[in-house]
Amino acid sequence: MRRDTFLKSLAAMAAVGALPLSAQAAVAMKMMLPANPGGGWDTTGRALGKALQDAGVASSVTYDNKGGAAGAIGLAQFVNGSKGDPNALMVMGAVMLGGIITGKPPVNLSQATPIARLTSEYNVFVLPSNSPFKTMADVVAQLKKDPGSVKWGGGSRGSTEHIAAAMIARAVGVDPAKINYVAFRGGGEATAAILGGNVTIGGSGYSEFAEYINAGKMRPIGVTSGERLAGINVPTLKEQGINVEIGNWRGVYGAPGISAEQRNALVATVEKAVKSQAWAEALKKNDWTPAWLGGDAFAKFVDEEFASLRDTMTKSGMV
Repeated sequence: MRRDTFLKSLAAMAAVGALPLSAQAAVAMKMMLPANPGGGWDTTGRALGKALQDAGVASSVTYDNKGGAAGAIGLAQFVNGSKGDPNALMVMGAVMLGGIITGKPPVNLSQATPIARLTSEYNVFVLPSNSPFKTMADVVAQLKKDPGSVKWGGGSRGSTEHIAAAMIARAVGVDPAKINYVAFRGGGEATAAILGGNVTIGGSGYSEFAEYINAGKMRPIGVTSGERLAGINVPTLKEQGINVEIGNWRGVYGAPGISAEQRNALVATVEKAVKSQAWAEALKKNDWTPAWLGGDAFAKFVDEEFASLRDTMTKSGMV
């Protein structure tokens, strides 16, 4: 093959993402962050951007924050503005699925391309230190006796802690539509309500409550992970006979209309980024649990999550 023909062939393969990752040059990446600055999706996207550069697969990363409607506004902009772009990514997660189920936006996640799940942050349920209840078994006993008397405090309606509370009710034989859930606009409000005894039990990511747990102001009584979290001596719900596991996972999607080859190249690019030192540092700094799942396996996971969440949210009266 002549040299000029060979080079043209390489260029054509690179254009569709068909070159092996080692042969691809670092490219300029675009990252849609469908949330306001400072939140979990924003932090995740910027950490991934740094990791993409640290791994040498991105020459630069530009970010676009577009918050609102549980990510639906950013999703709409991404779907409509990034068609066919093999270098575009959008951060998303469990909260977006819940928002789509309740909000029914005109643009759906199925229009974009699933790339990978990155992390999961599991919820911990806590009691104020002066609570008359000492264990999750105590809370469940009261829930069975009078569901409305147990006030669950946490994030917005449809958040993972709201869904977890409904799942706990279902698992112990209580109608999830009868749970008394108090939604708060932010972690600070929820924390104040728990410390003040204004709710019976509170839920959030472990990192949100860690300082109060360590100071003895909150008593952790269960985590929503499948296994105990590393370095944290709190029993899982499953250990306590409550068959519930749910994580506030986060992942990334690619643009609509990219080819299978481009999708596979993007999965490989992100996988290389999550093996970088920058990503390892981000996991440690933010107390994120790595939860890699790429390509078709991730797409299947999202479909199953949609079905499970829709079922729980419908039976709990959230939809």
